[in-house]
Amino acid sequence: MDTRTKILTIEAARRIAEPVVVATGFFDVLRAEHVRELGELRKDGPLLAVVLPLENELLDQRARAELAAGLRMVDYVVAADLAGAGALAGALKTIRVAHLEAADARRVQQLIDHVQRRQTLSERQPGSGPGPAGAA
Repeated sequence: MDTRTKILTIEAARRIAEPVVVATGFFDVLRAEHVRELGELRKDGPLLAVVLPLENELLDQRARAELAAGLRMVDYVVAADLAGAGALAGALKTIRVAHLEAADARRVQQLIDHVQRRQTLSERQPGSGPGPAGAA
């Protein structure tokens, strides 16, 4: 299945007739926590993930939508801004809305901190820097 077919425009998403659970988030760094959270949300009904714009994003919004669409538990994905997401949730038969933005921002910061710690540790260890030119 081409998961890109799960990605809908806001107009197409408005035509979803069945009740849905809406999860909004950035999904910039997709992690195991996303899978667990979205899996739990999916138990309440068909799941619509709304990928929101993000300042200083690693991936553009379309790429993040494709990542979210690749998750088995996600039925639909829409790329929208915050106002569009709110209007969409109001137009649908929404069972529940889960806002994952704060958790997403925290996860990105944790990843940045982890990489910086690893980088600092490797710089402190003797012989861990780049070797001589041409060394294998």
